[in-house]
This record gives sequence, structure tokens and C-alpha cells, in this order.
Amino acid sequence: MTTVTPMRWTGDALELLDQRRLPVDEVWVACRDWRAVAEAIVEMVVRGAPAIGITAAYGVVLAARAAGPGATLADLEPALAGLAATRPTAVNLFWALDRMRARGAVSASLADDLEAEATAIHDEDRRMCSAMGDHGAALLPDAARVLTHCNTGALATGGDGTALAVIRSAWRQGRVARIYADETRPFLQGSRLTAWELQRDGIPTRVITDSMAAHLMQRGEIDAVVVGTDRVAANGDVANKIGTYGVAVLCAHHGLPFYVVGPTSTIDLGTASGADIPIERRPAREVTHVGERRVVPEGVEVENPAFDVTPAALVTAIVTEQGVARPPYATSLAAHVAAAGATRLGPPPDP
Repeated sequence: MTTVTPMRWTGDALELLDQRRLPVDEVWVACRDWRAVAEAIVEMVVRGAPAIGITAAYGVVLAARAAGPGATLADLEPALAGLAATRPTAVNLFWALDRMRARGAVSASLADDLEAEATAIHDEDRRMCSAMGDHGAALLPDAARVLTHCNTGALATGGDGTALAVIRSAWRQGRVARIYADETRPFLQGSRLTAWELQRDGIPTRVITDSMAAHLMQRGEIDAVVVGTDRVAANGDVANKIGTYGVAVLCAHHGLPFYVVGPTSTIDLGTASGADIPIERRPAREVTHVGERRVVPEGVEVENPAFDVTPAALVTAIVTEQGVARPPYATSLAAHVAAAGATRLGPPPDP
């Protein structure tokens, strides 16, 4: 449905749509080595858990190309470590790098095989987005008024999105009345990116400040909340963009369903609970400034955690490409991961 893409692989460069410049300017940044890719991830030229994983995979390919024909996996360890150090919370990053490392360990032609693996990761994500969209759309009522937080669309993935894939599927079915997009302070992914995507698709969207969600719920103007995730712990605790936990608490108070959408690559069975998920701290300037304008007095201390953790008890269901997981999550999530490992959504494409 969407024509938006956050990345283009050319064979010798990874071109990234600079999401810091949206919605005003559409500017592409060409990354020709893994260090440029790592910098783009840190600086949020590209963001969104699945997109970060895909981007890092292509960064490994650039490292392999630069290392030359005789390179081995050991020669790529600085790139693998450097890319892994970019952002700590989204587990898709480490999942993708582990896949690239595993492919490189059995490779006969390192750069070519790694490119095939990165392309497979990218293509699989497109298919996972489509599957998540269809599974999640079935959960929404007719004429749904849906609140979403942060950006979980094509800009954050290799396809239609995670939570926005659900919204897009429901819209195609004629079952969406309106989307409310939290602006998502401090980086404004909702107002800048989600609204931009949905406007391009012609989906009725209203931007609200984060503090307005409770008021709309109290007035009965929201039917469900659908969000993405950067990491799901084995017990169903969910790490997502800061502010998500507050929205989940509001849903519990108002008796609204709170749905989380993410591919099985986001499920971290090695992390027992949300207490074990590392929370990234971002620069103070993201809070003290809006664009180039300072909005916080000079010298005032700032706290800027990029993510929070929503306890599993507040999550109505978790949608993956394998279907809808419900409590007890320790059982249902493990089953989804096992099913994904068995199928990988079909064979990877030919190199």
C-alpha cells in the first residue's frame, strides 16, 4: 500500500532516507562503509527496531566488500562489534548481526553470501509486516478509532510496518474511522513521521500531544491502542518508545485493549523480564531543543530515557507474523519463536 521506504541498497552503498529531516525535507544519505552506517543508526537517520536490524546487516556487507576477496569473518569483527554498540535496546539489531555472523561462519564467498543474507533479512521483514498487518487487523472493531504511539510504519521496517501495518490492513478492509497519533516527545516520531506516512496513504489522522490521550479515552473517543515494540522479554514485558507505559496504564483504567505488534525477531527469550532490558539514554539536546530552538532554560538538568517497559499484565495481546499471542506469554511467545524458526516465512530469495 505504501510507497515509502527508509533504505535503498545499491550494491556498493546503503542509501537512507534521513528521518531527522522529515516531514519538511526528503533527503537521502549514502553510506559507503560500516562506520557511516553505524553513525546513521546512532544519530537516528534511520530508526525503528526492524529497520535498524536491516540497516546493520547491510553495514556488515559493506565491511566485507571493503575487506577484500581474501577476508574472513574474523576480519569483520570490528564492524560487527561497532554496529552492535550503536543502540542497546532494540534486540532486532543483535538478531540481525547474529544471523550475519552465522552466515559468514559457513561462507564460501564471504561478501556475496553476506549480501544474500542481508537481502533475505530485508525481504523476510516485508513478508512479516504483511502477515502482522492481517493478523492484527482482525482484532480491531469496525469503524475503529485507534491511538498509536511513536512511528511503527514503513519508515521503521522493511515493509508496511508493525503497528501501522495493522492499521493499513484494517484501512484496506474499510474498518478504520480515524487514527490518533501521539506526537511522541521528545523526538516527535508520531507528529513528524507517523502523520506523514498516514497522510500519504490517505488514512484519516489526527495528531495529539502525549498528554491528550487520557482526555480522549475518558470521552470514549478511542477504541483501541496499537503500538510497536523494540524488545519483548520472555514473560511478555514490552520495551517500546518512552511514553508507551503511560498509555498502557490509561488503557487499563479505561478498559481499552492495548495491542503490541512486532516480528518474532523482536522477542528475546534470553531476557527473562523487562527489568533486564537495557534502556538507552539519549542526548539532553533532544529535550532542551525543538529543531534549533531552545525550549528549556540553560543549565537545567534533563533526563532522556528513550524507552520504557510495559508490564505483560497490561498487554492485551502481542501480534507477530505467526499470529496473535495471548497470556500466558511465557508459553505463547516461545511457541511463536519456535514456529518462526521452523518456517522463516519460506526460503530466502536467490542471491
